[in-house]
Amino acid sequence: MATYRATADWSLRDGEDFAKGRYSRGHSVLFGSGFQAPGTASHQVVGNRWAVEGAVDPEEMLVGAIVTCHMLSFLHVAREAGFLVDRYRDAAVGEMTKREDGEMWVSKVTLHPEIAYAGRQPTPAERDHMHHAAHQVCFIANSVKTEIVVEEVVGAAT
Repeated sequence: MATYRATADWSLRDGEDFAKGRYSRGHSVLFGSGFQAPGTASHQVVGNRWAVEGAVDPEEMLVGAIVTCHMLSFLHVAREAGFLVDRYRDAAVGEMTKREDGEMWVSKVTLHPEIAYAGRQPTPAERDHMHHAAHQVCFIANSVKTEIVVEEVVGAAT
């Protein structure tokens, strides 16, 4: 099978007080591919003072992983079904809510794919089937408890 790696690197900066929670949540995330991204805690969780502007938080990374995996899986399924996709754009939205025990979690991600096809257009039933099949083969969807909902925006992609 495969192994994937990511290294998070954070350190306390001069003048910060770890014991009192007064420290930046800014860090870096180095992926096994060699790509490095600035990371932070969510502004909504720790506030603007301790989060880093222009960095991605774990919740955004989760939504990004879900939307990207579904897109790539959908493209594969559509190609195998004989459709030609010119463009796929998805402005996904993740929702963080409290569980019954009071802990927070990303409970739902709603995908809003806008797909432009060349040639024959899929019927609503064919679109639904392809999204279902893409969800079934998406490695990330198979790995999370988060509810994933697809609300395709038909006719919007250009």
